[in-house]
This record gives sequence, structure tokens and C-alpha cells, in this order.
Amino acid sequence: MNQSSAFQIFAGVDGGGTKCRVRLRDAQGALIGEAEGGSGNIRLGLDLVWNNILSALDTALGKAGRNRSVFPKMSLGLGLAGISDAGDAARTIAAGPDFGRCDASSDAHTAVLGAFSGRDGGILISGTGSAGYAWVGGKAIQVGGWGFELGDEGSAADLGRNALRAALHAHDGLGPVTEFTRAVIAHFGAPADIVHFVTDARPRDYGQLSPMIMTFADAGDSVAVTLVEDQARFMGRYIGRLHELGAAKVCLVGGMAPVLQPWLSPAARSVLAEPEHDALEGAILMAQGAANGLSSVLAPPQVTT
Repeated sequence: MNQSSAFQIFAGVDGGGTKCRVRLRDAQGALIGEAEGGSGNIRLGLDLVWNNILSALDTALGKAGRNRSVFPKMSLGLGLAGISDAGDAARTIAAGPDFGRCDASSDAHTAVLGAFSGRDGGILISGTGSAGYAWVGGKAIQVGGWGFELGDEGSAADLGRNALRAALHAHDGLGPVTEFTRAVIAHFGAPADIVHFVTDARPRDYGQLSPMIMTFADAGDSVAVTLVEDQARFMGRYIGRLHELGAAKVCLVGGMAPVLQPWLSPAARSVLAEPEHDALEGAILMAQGAANGLSSVLAPPQVTT
């Protein structure tokens, strides 16, 4: 990569389990293009993720009247779900095409950079998956974010998975039967159809059940309410832990954040703040900082106990 180039474009990518978003700014900071693509979670495969990113980049560049010929003059900041350490970041960069500069970190890292404009703070991502993250004294600290198989509490995917369990428990006489549990079974057709669904389902497929769950919870269905309260309780634990680690304020980000926020405890809500900018701006901040040698916004993601 030619790091001595004068960068014409700073690009930010925010990649989650369901989609990736791209934003382009020119050297003066003006917005010149935005676009969306498919999943940006590297655990689904780097070839797939890069195809999705490049497709979105092509669309955004087209809006700016540009094409891939500007890649050598572009500094790209990637904030992608599934990146959990510096090795993941290096493999992600190596799998993509050459840019003037390319830096990668977790989507949580770029989200916290955007939320606090590079200052100290914490974020809890609640979208298809979930992850807590603090940026304190130049140190990145991850809480949760271990993936669907091991966690993702406080997310659409975990909510959907738990709803299927509750519906099957109701069917087997192991849990309460409500209009909600009947509706879940009816949505698929029969219990066996749920088994067929989960055979190939991905986190975003589970997450697509969340609107139905929230509708029943808002209507007071006891099983749906319990499921949502469980998610909010886990979110409160994440928020409390981030606060203990030194994040004076925590921002909720992600598609499920506004949906689940009203279900949080008063103690959890007292720590919350509104993000100043989104994760795309955090990714651009990382790209700008890297291009100018500002290591404070470039620290690789760390796992700290």
C-alpha cells in the first residue's frame, strides 16, 4: 500500500450481521456518497464480506461520480462484526484489494469512536447481535460480543432464538401456552418446521422474529414480556460492567437499541447518553487518524478481563 499518497477520499464501513453501510467523505470532509450492502460479519466468510463491501463501495463511488480507480487515493476504515483481535483485522485487510490505506477493527470500536468523537466512553451494540465496548484512557475493552453460539444477549437474534424455545416448551407442556406461543408455531406451520428452519438459519434469520415478539410484548402477552425483560436485564448487566470499567457514559447503538431501551431498569438508563455521531463517522475518524499518524484512534481491538 502506498501510505505516502495524498488521500482524496476517506471511506468508512460499518458492517454488522445483517448489512454493511459505506460512507465517503472527500479531503475537505464533505459527504460525497453513501450506500448499503449485505452482511459485514467476517464470521460469514471474508470473500462474502468483501463482495458486499465492494458492491456498496461501487454504489457510493458511483454517486460521487467516481469508480475503483480512486482506490490508491482512498483511506478506508473498516468496523466489522466478528473482528475480535489484531489477527482478525490483519486477515480481513489482506483478503481485500489494495487501497491507499486500509485499517480494520471491530464494529464496536468504530461505534465508540463515533459516539464520543474519539473521547472516552462506552457503547452497547444491540442489533442482530450484541457487544459491549469501552474506550478508556486509550485502552479498548470488550465486554461480550462472543458471537451467536456463545452469547449475543440483548439482541434480535437471541430474542428470536429464545422465542422458539419458549414456543416449543409450550407445545410440549413444559411452559405456559399463550397467544404468542401459538402464533410462533403458526408462523412456521408446525414444530417440525421450526427444526427445519434452525438447521440452516443464521443470526439475522432469528432476528427477523423480533418485530412479532415486540408486538406481543407491547400487548402484554406474559411469555413475550418475559422474553423481552430477559434481554433488557442482560443489557443492564453490560451497561453496569462498562460503567465499572471507567465509561462514565454509555451509548446504545444498533437497530434494537430504541426498541429495548424503554425496558431497561432506571439504574441502567441513568448511565445512558445520546451518541454524537454514528459508527460510520467513527470508521471515517479511524481512517483519517490513521492517515495522519494518530495512533490514539487506531488501537487494535483488545480482549481484557
